[in-house]
Amino acid sequence: MQIGVVRGISYGLFAKPDAFVAPARALGAGLLRAYVYWAQVEPEPGRYVWDTVDALLDQLDGDEEIWLTVCSSSPWATREATDFLPPSPATDLGAYAEFVRRLVEHCGGRIRYWQCDNEPSNTGLLWAGTAPEYVTQLIAMHRAVRDADPTAQVVLGGCGYDVLSGEEPARQFFDHVVETGRDAFDLFDLHLYGAPERIGEFIDYARDLMASHGYRKPIVAGEHGGPVLFEFPEAEAAMQQVFASAFADPPATQSTGELAERADQDTPERLAMMALYARMTDLPPQLQMLMDGCPPELERKRHRINCRQLVVRTVLALAGGIDRIAYWNLAPEVPGWHDPYQMMGLLFGKLPLLESLDVPRPAARTFALLAERLRGVTAVRPIPSPVQAYRCDLDGRPPVLIVWDQRDWFHGEDQPAVRVALPWAELAAEAVDAFGEPRAVSARDGRIEFDVAATPLIISG
Repeated sequence: MQIGVVRGISYGLFAKPDAFVAPARALGAGLLRAYVYWAQVEPEPGRYVWDTVDALLDQLDGDEEIWLTVCSSSPWATREATDFLPPSPATDLGAYAEFVRRLVEHCGGRIRYWQCDNEPSNTGLLWAGTAPEYVTQLIAMHRAVRDADPTAQVVLGGCGYDVLSGEEPARQFFDHVVETGRDAFDLFDLHLYGAPERIGEFIDYARDLMASHGYRKPIVAGEHGGPVLFEFPEAEAAMQQVFASAFADPPATQSTGELAERADQDTPERLAMMALYARMTDLPPQLQMLMDGCPPELERKRHRINCRQLVVRTVLALAGGIDRIAYWNLAPEVPGWHDPYQMMGLLFGKLPLLESLDVPRPAARTFALLAERLRGVTAVRPIPSPVQAYRCDLDGRPPVLIVWDQRDWFHGEDQPAVRVALPWAELAAEAVDAFGEPRAVSARDGRIEFDVAATPLIISG
C-alpha cells in the first residue's frame, strides 16, 4: 500500500516548476500525483516543449510511484481554447492521441499511472464536454498509453463529491462513463471528501457502480482531505447565498491570462466573498475556521481537526481495500500568493501540508508520523472494539493499532476520554497520538489498556 500526496492542479503553470519531490519524499510520501496540460507540452501544432515534464522527471530517483493527471487543455487543439481550465474535447482525436503517445514515450516508463483529466462530471469547471465525449477521449488515451508503455496503468478521471453526494446529473455522467468506458481504464479514482465516516459508503458506491455493469476494477483515491465546507451543515447553509451569487455569471474558461486579468476585478465571485468576509463574526464557527483571519482559537481547532482527519481518512480508505491514496495537497499552488476572495480558497485553501516547500504546517507532521508508522503496510482491518480500532499489518515489523472514538468533528474534542482494553500479543506497547504526543498505555496478560478520545492513537509494540 502507498500513502502519497498531490502537488496541486497547476504545476509549472503559474510559476516556474518547483522541486517538490524532495519535500514530499521527506514527509514519507511514496506516491506523488501531479498535473500536466496539453498546452504546456504542445503549445503549437507539432512543437513540443518538455521543460515542465523534465523538471519533474529530473527530481525522480525511481523509488517513488508517479501519477500524472493529463488535462486536454489547449489554446489550439480543443473546442474550448484555454491553457488551464476547463479541458474540453479535442477537435482532432488523432492529434490528441499523438500528444499522449509522445508524452508517455518521453517519460520512458518512469510514470506508473496516467489519468485522463480530473473529475469530468464536474462539467463547466473541470470538463467542458459530455460523458460520451469524455469516453471517446478516454479510449484514445488508453490506446496511446498502451502503445507507448504497455506496463503503465490508465486511471479513470476522478469520481468526486458531486457524484458521491448524490447529484443526479453527475451520477448519470459517471454511470455512462463506467458502462461505455469499461475497457479503457485500469483503476477507478475515488475522491474522498465529505464526512470521513462515509468513506466506506463511498467505496461501496464505486464498487456497486462497476458491478452494475458486470465488472470490478481496483479503486484508488487520488484525493482526500478535510475539514472542508460541506462536512458541516451549519457552514454549508450559511454559504448557499454566496454560492448563488458567486456563480451567477461564470466565465467560459479559466485560462492563465484570463485569471490574471480578473485578479483585481470585482467579479461576482469576489463581491460575494467580500460580502461574506464583511459579516465574518456573525457566521457559524465551523465556517469561520475555514476563512482567512479567523480567531486564533478557531485556527488552532481547524489544525487539530485536519490532523485527526488525515489519520482517519487514510485508515478508513486502506481498510476499505484502497491501496493507493494521495492527500490533497502538498503546498499552495503559487508560493507566496493567496487571495481570500476566491471560492476555491475557502473550500480547500487551508488544506496544504506545507506553508511553502520548506515550512510545515501541523498536518505535515501528522502525515510524516503516519507514513513512518505505516511504512510497509500490507493490510488494514477493523477489530472488535467499543471504539474505532484498526489493525495494520506491516511487512517485516509487528502490527500497529490505530484507535479513536468517533465523535462530532467540531465539538467532540471537548468530551472526556473513554477507557478501552483490547487483546495484544506483544510484550510491550507504546502510543503516540495524531499530534505526535506520547500517550500512556499499559500492556500485560495479553491485553492493552488506554484512554482514547477524538484524537487517534497509534499503538505499536
